[in-house]
Amino acid sequence: MSENNKLEKWDWMHLLPAVFIIFNCLPFTTLPFDQKASIAHEIVNVTENYTLHFNFVSFEFILLSRSAHLLAYSLFSIIYFFRHAHNVYKTHGTRSSNHGILTKWMLLLCGIQIVIAVNSIGHMSTLYDIKFSIFGIPSYQIFTEKYYFGICGAGFFLQNIFLFLFPKILYGNVSYTIEKGKDSIIDDIKSNLPKKIKDVSVTEDIEKIIEKYLSTSPYISRDFSLSQMSFDLKIPERFLSNYFNKELKITFSEWRKNLRIDHVCRMIEQGESKNLTIEAIATNAGFASRSKFIDAFKERKGVTPSAFIKSIVTQ
Repeated sequence: MSENNKLEKWDWMHLLPAVFIIFNCLPFTTLPFDQKASIAHEIVNVTENYTLHFNFVSFEFILLSRSAHLLAYSLFSIIYFFRHAHNVYKTHGTRSSNHGILTKWMLLLCGIQIVIAVNSIGHMSTLYDIKFSIFGIPSYQIFTEKYYFGICGAGFFLQNIFLFLFPKILYGNVSYTIEKGKDSIIDDIKSNLPKKIKDVSVTEDIEKIIEKYLSTSPYISRDFSLSQMSFDLKIPERFLSNYFNKELKITFSEWRKNLRIDHVCRMIEQGESKNLTIEAIATNAGFASRSKFIDAFKERKGVTPSAFIKSIVTQ
């Protein structure tokens, strides 16, 4: 997972199954339309006795390998996710504030795919007379056609439903506020759903709303933005923008940067950054890079973070 959002060499490995399928299907894509129509009718009318012949492998192998690939890919995705999270924690000494909800989202979707893949492999093995038993029960009694379509149908249906249980991830607008007491997935879902509020000027002063919001330190997320703040507070962006520009006489970016610098200073003064590198401190405060953090800190405090840390230590 590259930080610059560009494909690395290993990322191209994801395209290998597609390349393999294209290569095998190429002879059929170049056939006249009437032959394609004949093949399509055969697939529709005879769903368990295909006569298609591919270049290097049998059609049975393709059916089984497709489900096996889904199973392997789902397991690999889970392993990769936790390995990446471990590396991030090892490097920066912390995980992202949305790690919990991302973990639930990943395990839920991959778990459904694993169930679908195992069910498909089991059913196709019975179709091609591959016999085995599970806890003494013959496979043909477990992976019947009735169970196969029921489990796969329910799996595909549920995966689409479950996507909507994580609206902050689905719409790319993850909230980084930490709500205490939200331990279950039901609580997470409730906290994700937007809530209607009355006009800000009627219900509560904007300063009090923001003050309460800042107690959760949402600004330490690298992706914290005006739109994110608007999403969390259910206040229009233009309202917040006018508040910063007209009331505080400062842009949102400057306001956010000041909050992050203050956060770093508190960490240093309280000794929380004693075992952290400058890069880890920058990451924990939401800065995009070490250099941007140092420039912002020096601009605000007149000294580098390292010099500030030394001055605190010597006091």
